[in-house]
Amino acid sequence: MAKHKKRKFQPIENYGVIGNLKTVALVSLQGSIDFLCAPRFDSPTVFASMLDSEKGGYFSVEPQLENCTSKQLYLPGTAVLLTRFFAEQGIAELTDYMPLSKETDFPSAIVRQIKAIRGNITFKVYCVPSFGYTKSTHTVQHENDELVFFSKTEKITLKLKADVPLHIKKDMGYAEFTLKESEMAHIIMEIIEGDGSAADLNHYTKHGYRKTVDYWREWINQTTYKGRYDEIIRRSAITLKLLTSAEFGSAVAAPTFGLPETIGGNRNWDYRFTWIRDAAFTMYAFLRLGFFDEATAFMDWIFNLCQKIDLQLVYQIDGNAKIKEVEADQFEGYQASKPVRIGNEAASQLQIDIYGELIDTVYIYNKSHKPITYEFWTLIEKQVQCVIKQWKKPDHGIWEIRNEKKEFLHTRLMCWVAMDRAIKIAENRSFPYPESEWHNIRSEIYADIYHNFWNEKLGAWVQYKGATHVDASALLMPLTHFISPLESRWLSTMKVIDEELLLDVLVYRYKNGMTKIDGLEGEEGTFNMCSFWFIEALAKSGELERAVENFEKMIGYSNHLLLFSEELGRKGEHLGNFPQAFTHLALISAAVELNKQLSRETG
Repeated sequence: MAKHKKRKFQPIENYGVIGNLKTVALVSLQGSIDFLCAPRFDSPTVFASMLDSEKGGYFSVEPQLENCTSKQLYLPGTAVLLTRFFAEQGIAELTDYMPLSKETDFPSAIVRQIKAIRGNITFKVYCVPSFGYTKSTHTVQHENDELVFFSKTEKITLKLKADVPLHIKKDMGYAEFTLKESEMAHIIMEIIEGDGSAADLNHYTKHGYRKTVDYWREWINQTTYKGRYDEIIRRSAITLKLLTSAEFGSAVAAPTFGLPETIGGNRNWDYRFTWIRDAAFTMYAFLRLGFFDEATAFMDWIFNLCQKIDLQLVYQIDGNAKIKEVEADQFEGYQASKPVRIGNEAASQLQIDIYGELIDTVYIYNKSHKPITYEFWTLIEKQVQCVIKQWKKPDHGIWEIRNEKKEFLHTRLMCWVAMDRAIKIAENRSFPYPESEWHNIRSEIYADIYHNFWNEKLGAWVQYKGATHVDASALLMPLTHFISPLESRWLSTMKVIDEELLLDVLVYRYKNGMTKIDGLEGEEGTFNMCSFWFIEALAKSGELERAVENFEKMIGYSNHLLLFSEELGRKGEHLGNFPQAFTHLALISAAVELNKQLSRETG
């Protein structure tokens, strides 16, 4: 990949996302696609100028307007993104989407519809792919009126087709054209795997837009949720749907890798995998909103997984258990934040909490959608045996601490959840199970948490056994029905979390401080997910007014499209991988709880 003109890094929050349930592309407020892995979420990058301003690759549409400002919005109820450009000379509009329809008649593609709304406007388009995490060279050639980008080492070919003339400049595609007022042009980039087929231009221009809009609206309108915060919940649900794989039923934690949790720091992870924890929470959110097909597809994915191997923390989206973490030195990193990591070492960590999140989701599925089979139940029993064997062990915990293992409160809580929900499923369905053994272990775990994680001096349940500080994951204690949200010990813990971890509505997951609990240098931002946990805990603890106010204030930290990354930095800037499933599913959970409580209040 040749070096190109250095491009300025955009703030992480300056992006919208489009996708086709195979992968996702990030589109900036400037109309440039600066991140895309293809053909799948976990494939190598094709565009990655978010991680390397010179050789990362991008696909930009640039209206030639002076002193131009821009805005973005989604067509309501869809993942179709509009970017508008405003200047004295005119207004231009760019519509971006990845085609989707119930029939499988679209290859993987990005459609860019360009329109002059007011005035005659000249546009320049640059398609500058950089295959194989920028390491693979490629050739580009004209075939009929199309441009074909081919790399010998990669499994995909890119085809660029348009209703304006396309040219080749060095190793990139280029177009320059003028649209008169109200005129429109289309540029389509197809992602062709192997000998896969392409579609003709007319197919996209005639059917792509309408079918994609219909697909998304039909999908989002399946929701059974009716109540307050409807628009916010729908946007988060569409975002979670964008992060799920139609082919496998799994869901990624985020579609990006390497975006830093601290600018210039080394907390730069790869989230393009399926964490059992995150995916189970995602399905829990789908179940609460009435999206049962997604939950069923995930259950099938888990069912197949559990038959083959013992459950581990994180998988590739196709269920492959092999994930290696490497440092990709070829990337300069977002605003020089290095190392950029590909793969995730967490795959080899022991994190015993995953059984709780998973069995809780199966419990909700069994209760609110359809009964699980006895065959599935035998697999759940296998997971429960893992909990019984391991619950006393120290592990790396929900935050994937890269330091020594500890007996974390959150892990122990989730072991209790696993036992509790498994017992409830068995009793609901009259499945055979070792009743006295399971009941005894559930009680033993409960007593261990209640007494041995309590710090009398601090007046709170602490991060791990023997700790003298709190952790925001304790907020899940009332959310998982372990403790009454009105119990005095809980209200005292909330007060300590409030004092130690909160800045107004922003919540740190823990204070790393001098002890460097997580084995990494540098402070991190506040965790958006923890803010929504706190809001939900406030509502449950009877502080509804504060919870509602905090929720509204927290939504004000989202980007212009109601999207959230993982964390917020010192200036309220978005940090970490984007958009983040965990944040959006915690937002949905908090909003649903607030709606329930407010409805109860108003009768």
